[in-house]
Amino acid sequence: MIKIENHLGTIEISQEYFAKLVGYAAQECFGVAGMVFSNPSQGIRSVLSRKDVADKGVRVRSGNNCLAIDLHIAVTYGVNISAIVKSIVNKVRYTVEEATGFEVAKVNVFVDDMKAQ
Repeated sequence: MIKIENHLGTIEISQEYFAKLVGYAAQECFGVAGMVFSNPSQGIRSVLSRKDVADKGVRVRSGNNCLAIDLHIAVTYGVNISAIVKSIVNKVRYTVEEATGFEVAKVNVFVDDMKAQ
């Protein structure tokens, strides 16, 4: 659960909702070939459940009433990685802030793989 406190009280949103929201926003960006497992537990859960996990390649942390998001992605070969990363950072920050109202302090994008078209 992601918990943020404000003047009205405490807001709690599930980790799965955030993971899906962030993952879909990142995958919509041009040049993103897919998400990559960010830790071994995601890979194990995927193998055991025999389907992709909702938080594949996404880690969301909350603190000081703002969010830090880590994304592990695979990019398409031949595209400008710098442009892709800037696009992802802007898209994810905008999507999360519009959908939830939470401030996003940092979006870290890790390019872990490169795939041919």
